[in-house]
Amino acid sequence: MGTQTIQGLVLDMRMHLANSPINTNETILETNAFERMQKLKLLHLSHVQLDGCYAKFPLGLRWLCWLGFPLHSIPIDFPLENVIVLEMQYSSLGQVCKGTKVLPPLKILDFSHSHDLTEIMDFSLCPSLEELILVDCTSLKSVHESIGNLERLVYLNMKDCKNLRMLPKNMCMLKSLETLILSGCSSLDEFPVEMMKQIESLKVLRTDGIPLNELWPERCSSILSSFPCSLVELNLSRCNLSDDAFPWDLSNLSSIRRLYLDENPICSLPIFIKGLRRLDHLSFYDCERLESLVGLPKGHQCLYVSQCRSLESISYLQDHSFNWSPEFHSIGGCIDNLVEWQYWYKLEPIGRVDVEMIKLLGLCNLESLPNIRMHKFGRMVWCDDWSPVQGLYQYGIFSTFLPGNEFFPRNEVPGRLIHKSGGSSSISFTVPLLPDHRGRGLNVFAVYENVIDFSDTKLVYDCMDIRMTIKVSNKSKGLKWIYVPLVYGIPGEGEDMTWLSHWKMENETIALQCGDEVSVSVIMRYPWFQLKEFGVELVQEHQNNTMLSTQHNTKSDPNYPFVISGDLSMWEHIPGIYFLGSFSKEFIKSMPRSNLINHLIMDSDEEDTDKEEGQEDEPDYTIAKTRAASNNYGLRVWKVLLIVVGFFFTLALVLWSSIS
Repeated sequence: MGTQTIQGLVLDMRMHLANSPINTNETILETNAFERMQKLKLLHLSHVQLDGCYAKFPLGLRWLCWLGFPLHSIPIDFPLENVIVLEMQYSSLGQVCKGTKVLPPLKILDFSHSHDLTEIMDFSLCPSLEELILVDCTSLKSVHESIGNLERLVYLNMKDCKNLRMLPKNMCMLKSLETLILSGCSSLDEFPVEMMKQIESLKVLRTDGIPLNELWPERCSSILSSFPCSLVELNLSRCNLSDDAFPWDLSNLSSIRRLYLDENPICSLPIFIKGLRRLDHLSFYDCERLESLVGLPKGHQCLYVSQCRSLESISYLQDHSFNWSPEFHSIGGCIDNLVEWQYWYKLEPIGRVDVEMIKLLGLCNLESLPNIRMHKFGRMVWCDDWSPVQGLYQYGIFSTFLPGNEFFPRNEVPGRLIHKSGGSSSISFTVPLLPDHRGRGLNVFAVYENVIDFSDTKLVYDCMDIRMTIKVSNKSKGLKWIYVPLVYGIPGEGEDMTWLSHWKMENETIALQCGDEVSVSVIMRYPWFQLKEFGVELVQEHQNNTMLSTQHNTKSDPNYPFVISGDLSMWEHIPGIYFLGSFSKEFIKSMPRSNLINHLIMDSDEEDTDKEEGQEDEPDYTIAKTRAASNNYGLRVWKVLLIVVGFFFTLALVLWSSIS
């Protein structure tokens, strides 16, 4: 019943009752049904059976998409002379067409997942072709040599053509080709080295899944050296490339911006990567043997090392202009061995921590500490295990987590300017005037316990993973630092744990000075942890370079270990507020009115003001406590009612028996 006004038609017969698995009689339509649709330009058919000749099919067809095309070849009378896009994925084609059929305007040709396709057409018949897609054509063994004549071809995708044996040598004549995808073409007899060198327009090359080091072990280096210098993206994942497969000098790849080396048996950073100054995306996903990445170029923004279970350290080439941020890096997959990431964090056993740091915190008798349960790598991945006590250097802050509460300073020591809080989670003080002294930083001590059962992973997991926080505010300077440790300890049931941290604040812009009003808060997020007590110690230094924070006057080491020095500008997501943790700018911007974020940003006196004005609801963990209290109150009311009802019921029985 088609009319001459129809320009587009979509017909999907997969959902038709006649084509259901229990019905063996397929619906077959007649080709003359399209005879009246002479203005038809878009035709999208899915698993449709047509019977008849195509001589009177619409001549103005521009876009033909026929999924599951049922014939072995396209009928010679099918009018495709004006088609620009021809898509026949999942077809039964063995060959494209019998005879000669010129298709001058054809720009996009897609025969993906046509498993019976053994030969492709003569490309001289479609000189305007720009995109050729042959994904998963598993019976295809070769490509017609005329492909070299396609001067406008920009995109060629032959992914997973597992039986493809050779590529035409004249492919080097493809002067416009920008993307070549050979992923999974693992049966190639020869890698087209000479051809690669001459495709000067190529920008994206994907050879992932081709075991280069197995197929051509002696030529692997020459193959990598043959890639054109125009490349901006190269995928060498799953190519079985070991350390010795990479040449020292790959200056031909100097323009690379995205490099994928996933699932290769490499143990260290290939030397040539150090020279890739334009690199901004580097992936080593699931390189299980990778142990270190030393000397990474500074230009890249995204580094993926998920599932690299043997990786221990990451460092960069020296470059003072480098502005590093972990915002787009990925370290998922429980990387227990990754103990140091330069400019981000460093983990080391407490016994190896610098002696100066141990003295700053007043610690001693650390030799026989038991293992503790640790949660690692913040909100990027949930991974916890029992391990020896560790020291964490992060953002110029040192933290460690010790079992029990005996490391919490309980006795006043001469020379220690310490403030304690038993029930409150906030301490405020004014930096005192001490002649010939300057502020060096703060020590923060916190004792906490867990509230939930950490063996219940469904309850424990939380994508935000902001479970404990230290917030330091210098109200006089209008500065605030919010710190979430990348690693923290999990106390056992009925046990305490002590969080000790030293804040290095020596930079002139952030140093604590006489008269500064300072507020320090420790926030434990309900229902995971509960704060029991905490204290703050002001660390000051005498002009003769001796400390006033420990029991012994020890010399200050200006080079004690840290990860990031005084410049924290990259963490200033909100003016004057520094988010030192697994926060991204996108995360902060996406939750501008979040109770949790507002609670972290505001000081306790600001929160009280907001509550009085009714501008902000309680934080989520307070709401949880209120609900729990409300539930308990409801249970008590019901118990009282049941007792009263029982009493009157018993009294009625007694009276009834007396009357009887």
